[in-house]
Amino acid sequence: MLTTVSASASAFLTQEARSLLTRLARVRPFALEIPSVLAAAVTPAAQTAVEAHMAKGRRRLRTMVLDYLSWLRGPAARRAKPAELQARFTFLRLRFNAMLSQFDIFADALVQRTEHDNGVRLAGLDVVAADALRVTGSAFESPPVICYLDRGHGAAIRRARTRLPGGGENPVAIIRVPRERMVGSGIASSLVHEVGHQGAALLDLLGSLRPLLQALQRQGGGDQAAWTIYERCLSEIVADFWAVAKVGVSATTGLIGVVSLPRAFVFRINLDDPHPFPWIRVRLSAAMGRALYPHPQWERLEKLWEDFYPLTGLDAPRRQIIDVLLKTMPAFVGLLAQHRPRSLGGRTLAEALDVADRQPERLNQLFQAWGNSPGAMRTAAPSLVFAVIGQARANGTISPEDESRLLTDLLTFWALRGTLDMSALCSQRSLPVTRAEKSLLFSHKLKTQI
Repeated sequence: MLTTVSASASAFLTQEARSLLTRLARVRPFALEIPSVLAAAVTPAAQTAVEAHMAKGRRRLRTMVLDYLSWLRGPAARRAKPAELQARFTFLRLRFNAMLSQFDIFADALVQRTEHDNGVRLAGLDVVAADALRVTGSAFESPPVICYLDRGHGAAIRRARTRLPGGGENPVAIIRVPRERMVGSGIASSLVHEVGHQGAALLDLLGSLRPLLQALQRQGGGDQAAWTIYERCLSEIVADFWAVAKVGVSATTGLIGVVSLPRAFVFRINLDDPHPFPWIRVRLSAAMGRALYPHPQWERLEKLWEDFYPLTGLDAPRRQIIDVLLKTMPAFVGLLAQHRPRSLGGRTLAEALDVADRQPERLNQLFQAWGNSPGAMRTAAPSLVFAVIGQARANGTISPEDESRLLTDLLTFWALRGTLDMSALCSQRSLPVTRAEKSLLFSHKLKTQI
């Protein structure tokens, strides 16, 4: 028979558990909570993945709470001390809060789809990110991508298939983009860098590159420090390589915009930071560009960067680290470009990322061709479009104002096209797009003629 204390504890915790069930029932699917225009919605694959993940978590937690209530009514609970009753409930409450943390992670990204204009532009960025994640002939299955805006200078990613707070595997890639970068070609630098983190994980690039760098470290000599730094910063360096390979010079100019900080920060060498320190990171990006896309523009960018942040006045230890990094940089970048991981079936990383299609001269030719036929850029791969416009910006053949207007219109078009394409797919039609749909699809004419 329950003691008075145990009976009181059981009654109290029964009420608490039932209250938790009531609050759990109010955590409804995002599709019922977050309104947005159709063009601003995330892809059905992303929506389905998120909803399925959250529904599974709600069902699991509900079952755990019901089991707890059943246990409270049973003989084991009658023999237990109040502290044990409380400990079991506390575990349930912590699981509930962990599930809410996951809810908030997705809500932060999805709620912005209700923002006027920004919601549609974010849907366009989803399309750009999905395109930048594609690797020709790769065996991996690309996860859905959801983009959202936040404060700060840098972007970030919560990769798909990584552990979420409280447990469970993230069903989608969630990319945070700096709000201050909307909208110019520099946004591609931040976005595609984060895509590179996801791509590197899917191809296990870090796992195949690290042993090579560790072997170089074991050789000893005066260059050992450089190979150690490259290995420690490998994740961020590979993501930068992905960005340069996908969007060309705009990856480097965009990076300059992010890491242009007071001089003390640009030369601050912190070996615990996974990012290369800013001065050398820009030089690495330019070296990658030179290796993938030989052109005088990389020397010009390096000279500009050194004019912004000259090496004069640095203490001897930092200057020594910079000198050994610059000395080994061509060999390191060559190792990246010519790397042949098993996941790419014998192809080099440069080949798999199709850098031949993004040589500066070809980008210039496309820009000229699209000037005569602006609609043609709409049928091109979005990451290629960003590479073309970024190259034009670097050449000074498009103004920042025209660049922003053009990219805003394109993001809107890509979001709208994706919506209409998916609507047709969901209706399981094999018929061509109707005249009314064509009218809607092309109603967003470019305001800027290049």
